[in-house]
Amino acid sequence: MKVPGCPLCDGPGGQLIFAGRKFRLIRADEAGLPAFYRLVWSDHVAEFSDLSREDRQLCMDAVVRVEELLRLHLAPAKINLAALGNAVPHLHWHIVARFAWDSHFPASVWAPAQREAPAAAVAAIERARPALEKDLANLLG
Repeated sequence: MKVPGCPLCDGPGGQLIFAGRKFRLIRADEAGLPAFYRLVWSDHVAEFSDLSREDRQLCMDAVVRVEELLRLHLAPAKINLAALGNAVPHLHWHIVARFAWDSHFPASVWAPAQREAPAAAVAAIERARPALEKDLANLLG
């Protein structure tokens, strides 16, 4: 089910990495956070508990796979996971690789930026993303 006017129903919501029948994975364009991904459920549901048991398991397995590959490819200091939906009440998981140098670390990605992310560090992550995203698409597919 799609809801007109919902930004996650009306479009991909970012750079599409993988699209399946039940969910898609996108990379969000967030300044200073070069490894910010969202797993977006295809149907417009507001809460994780709206999913069937099987779909909850499918969704969480996918979140874990994304986390594992981010850790493998990028060796971040931490992975942040969140499913808020306050601004966009369409079920989606934020899966964010965090680095000690990122613009917000150690604060939340939604806190005010503390510094500008070093261009060389961001560029290194950007160079690693094609292999990461190929593996993500293959693993989720």
